[in-house]
Amino acid sequence: MSLPIYHHPSLTVLIDDSDSFLKSLSFQLDPALASKAFHDTRAALEWLQERGEQLGNGLHPTYDTYPRSHEECSVAFDIDQIHRISFKRQRFLTPSVVVVDYSMPQMNGVELCEALRALPCKKILFTGVADEKVAVDAFNRGLIDRYIKKSDDDALDRLESEITALQDEYFAARSGPLRDMLAVNNYGFVSDPAFVALVRDLIREHGIVEHYVYSSPAGILMYNSDGAAKLLVVETEASMDSHYEVACDNDAPTSLLDALRERCIIPWFRDGDGMFSRDFSQGWHKYIAPAQICRGKQDYYWALFDLAPGELAEPASSFSQFLRERASAG
Repeated sequence: MSLPIYHHPSLTVLIDDSDSFLKSLSFQLDPALASKAFHDTRAALEWLQERGEQLGNGLHPTYDTYPRSHEECSVAFDIDQIHRISFKRQRFLTPSVVVVDYSMPQMNGVELCEALRALPCKKILFTGVADEKVAVDAFNRGLIDRYIKKSDDDALDRLESEITALQDEYFAARSGPLRDMLAVNNYGFVSDPAFVALVRDLIREHGIVEHYVYSSPAGILMYNSDGAAKLLVVETEASMDSHYEVACDNDAPTSLLDALRERCIIPWFRDGDGMFSRDFSQGWHKYIAPAQICRGKQDYYWALFDLAPGELAEPASSFSQFLRERASAG
């Protein structure tokens, strides 16, 4: 079990040639599964292809091949790219799941999904017409990810459940290669099942709707639906030793050194590199939180810090505000 290196609310695109059915479905779906509806397949295809080109996840490593050979090239990645996604207002318009009817006049649902094959969005065939053979064939060809019959008694509940599951799969797939890179560069917690379970518990407990791996200090930046931010700071034995050594070198108070040595606090000195300096000698208590421990492949020491407005480089627009703006726009 791994943790997507980022996850935020995204858009469910509904495509059906019946405008009345689309309006009914949009009304019945959980508002948190923000949706955009099309009754014209060509308009839907054009919009999705355009959004796919515009958005992407923008996360790209850089390769330094000079003066080495191709086999010796080094790879670098700016981890701050990840949390900067939260500063983009358009992130909530990322189409992660497409729900498409089968029987439509311009092209059927399978043909539309085939036209969308190059896009990373997940696809659900939601229909009352296509038989099992059509659905199984489309699934085996990798054109759809799920198949739901409109006539099933629990069709709506299942549709909401599958959309949620596929949104998770979408972000897991988008972050997979970079997550593997991070896992071997001091961010092993993203691939540690014990820590992933902890993060999922915190997400439920605090009503978190989006999260991003964070670089300084190492951890996970989280937002609730109103945009209130928390930072899950994650330390290891090695990084706690580093805090202790830097504090010693800067003549930290004995009480701070004892707390660091005993692993009972998580420090985050928010100015500069996050480490202790003499400037914090008098007020160091304001920059710590009680340490909790997660025992996984290694021991992780962690604490959850509330972030005040202005502590991040840019403000993040909230998902609640996005939903309000969509509702007022009709």
